[in-house]
Amino acid sequence: GVITSLEPCGSCKKSSKTLQACKVDIGDEKEITVVTAAPNVRLQSRVVVAPIGSTISKDGEDIPVTKATVGGVISEGMLCDSNMLGWTGGAKGIAVQVPEQFELGAAPPSSKPRMDGGDSKPKEDIGPAAPGLFEKKLTKEEKKKLAEEKRKAKRAAKAAAKEEKDK
Repeated sequence: GVITSLEPCGSCKKSSKTLQACKVDIGDEKEITVVTAAPNVRLQSRVVVAPIGSTISKDGEDIPVTKATVGGVISEGMLCDSNMLGWTGGAKGIAVQVPEQFELGAAPPSSKPRMDGGDSKPKEDIGPAAPGLFEKKLTKEEKKKLAEEKRKAKRAAKAAAKEEKDK
């Protein structure tokens, strides 16, 4: 499913993790609400969802997903982590994300997919990512140069403002 909205809704009683109520489009006519403590959920993330009536695997035991009230909000499913899907890799409590080529409402893949789609062709530009997400880290020299340029610009602006004041 695709996360269409996020709202904080309290915190877990057991671990004090922040809970978020997510509206998720799973390909049906109406979106479902899922409450999660997964820290990696973002708007427009494509995640694996187990709606009510699904069965997930937890510690080797199959557990049916039922409607539950979590953090005062009715949750109509769960966001799955790698362990629930039987995948190798991935951390417990981290919502699994899948590439856009997976259809909404389709069964999850049997193993963890590559987020780049597995091919080497460049993707079309889909707009800006979250600020700082994929940006190159600056070296010390680049940071010093950038700081010096900012100082020079600030001094020039100050000098121009003083000149205006003196007129």
